[in-house]
Amino acid sequence: MRRRAVTIWTTIDGLFFFVGTVAAGWLVWLTIDELVHHGIRYGWLVLVVWLLVAYLLLPRIHTMLALLYLPDYFIGRARLYDGLLGDPVNLALRGSEHQLRIAMERAGWVRADRLGFRSGLRIVTSTLRRRSYAEAPVSPAFLFGRVQDVTYQQEVNASPARRHHVRFWRAPRGWRLPGGAAVDWIGSASYDRSVGLSLFTLQVTHKIASNTDVERDYIVRTLRAANPAAEVQVIRHFSTGYHSHTGGGDAIETDGDLPIVGLAHLDAETNIEDAAAAVPSPPPTAHRPVPALLDSAASNRIDRPPTVYLGYVLTALRGLVAVITAVAALLGAPALPGWGLLLTATVLGAVAYVALAQLTFSGRPLARLAILALSLAGALVALFGGPAIVGLDKPLWIANLMLDIGILVSLSAGDVRAFEFRIAADRRRRRAAAKRSRTAA
Repeated sequence: MRRRAVTIWTTIDGLFFFVGTVAAGWLVWLTIDELVHHGIRYGWLVLVVWLLVAYLLLPRIHTMLALLYLPDYFIGRARLYDGLLGDPVNLALRGSEHQLRIAMERAGWVRADRLGFRSGLRIVTSTLRRRSYAEAPVSPAFLFGRVQDVTYQQEVNASPARRHHVRFWRAPRGWRLPGGAAVDWIGSASYDRSVGLSLFTLQVTHKIASNTDVERDYIVRTLRAANPAAEVQVIRHFSTGYHSHTGGGDAIETDGDLPIVGLAHLDAETNIEDAAAAVPSPPPTAHRPVPALLDSAASNRIDRPPTVYLGYVLTALRGLVAVITAVAALLGAPALPGWGLLLTATVLGAVAYVALAQLTFSGRPLARLAILALSLAGALVALFGGPAIVGLDKPLWIANLMLDIGILVSLSAGDVRAFEFRIAADRRRRRAAAKRSRTAA
């Protein structure tokens, strides 16, 4: 029964996702057409076009196409949120999560904070104030169909643009590397050298150094220097050496070797600060990292995915814009009978919309379905009718349409559905525990 429910919700979300992508493409076309015909009169639409293309249209197109041309099994590459290929898998570890944490901290690596509202806000404030944020989150990447379990990094010269970092995924139970080797952790290491635009989505992103082997070897050296008990086995030509590109358009090259670092004999009593003194210097192509031995208790598990936060913000803005739109329409027609009642109804509707957003934020699927249905109706009415259907100026019409499409695309994402299933499972566990407690009493 539960599997059937999953299939139904997946189909519904897929339909909303597809319609949202088509609507985003339609809006891009209408906006470009507006620019062509009116020129600099609507020059601000250039920014609108970029936001639509980079953060709505292209990522969704790549997501749908990746389902067709990329295999859903291990190929030695991580995948980005939009389905494109990310950094190469170039490191593996044997050992427990505790041993991994001790080994990385001894080697001077900092555990990254999980990606969420607070950490995202801290990224913005630290960037604007030019302050260090050694535990800054790393963007999600996927292996085995899930986001990385933990990320470690070293900040470089307190710069948000440059850092060493490695993502780790726990290997599935019983899973083995191609060739038969058993490992506990799979890693993907790369060096962020600057901030730029993604070639395939035009989004603002980190650009990585092309020779990922340099970063891989640097991590292994720091681990061995700070943890003498660590054993290193190298699988030569684990993959064919190749030159390729990431989903951000960055060139990458690797010799195909895969080091496996064994941490099973790690002595957890060694002093972290003393061991860190033995860490070798970074590769000559990188800047010397700022020593960072702080213990961050957070990991990169995304309990509430960014798309939920985005959908929540967009829905709240949608309610506010709806009120502004109603006021603008009424000011344009002051003699309209019953305008006070209409305005009151609009305000109450906006409050109800925000209430649905709050329920969606809490993991209620029916509330999310209601928001998606309302946004779909709003987007279709606006696209087919144009600004004249409600007597709106072009900016307000575009604002309403962009918000509706943004809600459609963000809240129909697969990780939102997975979040709801996790919340539902947690509620079932708590109800079962409460029932057992009452029975025992």
